[in-house]
Amino acid sequence: MSLWTSLEPASTTVDPGSGTTVRLRVRNTGDVVDAYRFEPVGDLVPWTTVEPQSLRLYPGTTGTVELTFAPPRTPDAAAGPHPYAVRITPTEHPGAVCVPEGNVTVTPFTEVRAELVPPTVKGWFRGRSRLAVDNIGNTPVTASLSGSDTGDRLGYELEPGNVRIEPGRAAFVDATLRPQQIIWFGAKQEQPYSLAVRRSGAEPLGVDGTFLQRGLLPSWLAGTLGLLLAVAIACVTIWLTYRPQMQTAAREKPQAAGKVVPAQPPPPSESAPPAQKEKPKEPPKKPDESAPEEDAGGGDGGGGEEPEETTAATAVRDLAGSSEGRHICYRAYVDGDGWQDPVCDGEEAGTAGGGKAIKALDVAVSDTQGVTGSGAYVGEGWREGIPWSDADDEEDMVIGSTEDADPAMQGFTMKVFDGSVCHDAYVRDRQWMGEVCTDPGGWKYGGSPMELNLPLEAVRFTV
Repeated sequence: MSLWTSLEPASTTVDPGSGTTVRLRVRNTGDVVDAYRFEPVGDLVPWTTVEPQSLRLYPGTTGTVELTFAPPRTPDAAAGPHPYAVRITPTEHPGAVCVPEGNVTVTPFTEVRAELVPPTVKGWFRGRSRLAVDNIGNTPVTASLSGSDTGDRLGYELEPGNVRIEPGRAAFVDATLRPQQIIWFGAKQEQPYSLAVRRSGAEPLGVDGTFLQRGLLPSWLAGTLGLLLAVAIACVTIWLTYRPQMQTAAREKPQAAGKVVPAQPPPPSESAPPAQKEKPKEPPKKPDESAPEEDAGGGDGGGGEEPEETTAATAVRDLAGSSEGRHICYRAYVDGDGWQDPVCDGEEAGTAGGGKAIKALDVAVSDTQGVTGSGAYVGEGWREGIPWSDADDEEDMVIGSTEDADPAMQGFTMKVFDGSVCHDAYVRDRQWMGEVCTDPGGWKYGGSPMELNLPLEAVRFTV
């Protein structure tokens, strides 16, 4: 071989978001002038630049090429050693390829972000929110979750209480907030609270939210009930204290002087009251002949009613009434087409490969004690204003948004309260992503990979 090479240094270290340079020395040990092309090889190729990319050397001369490694500060730049190589191809002897090898170690970094979905929850006795924790570092993260507020007015149920998140992944924690005291009368009250993500050797990451506790009864009702009670007490008091006294206006007639009163005088004769004069009877009114007669048969007062819309709840009720077991029915709101007809138990909803995105999903279940979920938007996180939805058995649960101003869904998360739900999502340009089933009572995300911004086109669900 007519080539000598040397990497200086052969091993180096680089921090994500910065760069490091390695010099490659090349000597032409042949007896002819030759040109050499340099090409990096290995998993660091996207972040490697070679300057210059070719070099022309006379016999016995030496040239230098600089290799610059600049991995980004993202989860893609995995921490640890990364072997690399440089393929050197001589122009005069293309078969005599030389491949010197080296090693670059990427240092680890940790970065965690968290978001509450939704940030404000409402309720009388409890409120439900969801904490999304994203690991945007290049090493796995283990963290514990806790909640706090001013005055310890709320109780917290966090499931799970501890999470382990791989680089570039997210974990979802269900948070149930319960007020320590019930507001019987009065206006709603805002209670700020915070959920903390705690990691060993790092400051806790706090996410603030608001629990809007509603009064069980409106404030005006308390005043109205008090007024009614006062009136009732006053009426009873008046009735008990006021008793009308009955007195007769008759007086005994005095006896004439000199007359003796019989021992047993006969009772006075009572004259009958005078007969009342009868009022002349009015002749009965004749029926109004001008009034239209009523239809004996009841008649149809108007036109026929429009048929009722068939939703996912309608379909699952019909299916549950005709067959036993668990069922799930669903329909998709397709951009430009509106709501489709509902399908059930693993059938396809949407337009797989049709280029039309899903904006919302209507889901209903039977025999699972209800369903809950939310739409996901990878590009901008969990979109503020898109609510977290839940519904009982055989009731409609709608996730996502049908508003023209809102984007198409890129993913979703869902669970049933008894058993598990399996889902498969068709993502534009990626086709079906593969069926994923939740653990009993747990959550699973489905849809576009977190590093992409691709809309949903079709879904399939089973329970």
